[in-house]
Amino acid sequence: MTQINMRVDGVTYTDDVEPRTLLVHYLREQLGKVGTVVGCDTSNCGSCTVHLDGAAVKSCTVLAVQADGGEVTTIEGLTPHGGGLHPMQKAFHEMHGLQCGFCTPGMIMAAVDLLGENPDPSESEIREGIEGNLCRCTGYQNIVRAVQQAAGELRTTGNGHAAPAEVDTAAAPHVAGQA
Repeated sequence: MTQINMRVDGVTYTDDVEPRTLLVHYLREQLGKVGTVVGCDTSNCGSCTVHLDGAAVKSCTVLAVQADGGEVTTIEGLTPHGGGLHPMQKAFHEMHGLQCGFCTPGMIMAAVDLLGENPDPSESEIREGIEGNLCRCTGYQNIVRAVQQAAGELRTTGNGHAAPAEVDTAAAPHVAGQA
């Protein structure tokens, strides 16, 4: 076992993990962050996308020990300080950018990362920015429209990256085996 320490959605966690544990499995199984979906486990679908130190990564390609000391944001951590939905989540809902919803968490995390790098992307730049995330249901047009709508809103309210939820930093860190 190897001890790791990381901030996930604004909360610091310290846990013992097997060195071969994937970040996606650590998030889901040890931290209960089940919004991060396990799709293919081979880096093909992108449904497990999270932000690691401010950049989108497929969490099935990162070992938990590689994220030691890092800052992870999951779909659950995207919520703005006042609660409610992140502008990207809201846009996906309003523009019908989802059907079954399986790809949605990873798609949203990739799109938020895209807007952090390019706050006013063209349609082709959006399609390129989400090309590592597969959707079998929507045909992508409503996803592109959702990203365009969120981009417009985020340009007027701030950047595309999520601010971690406000957390009591004096709270005791998570210790393996304890909630």
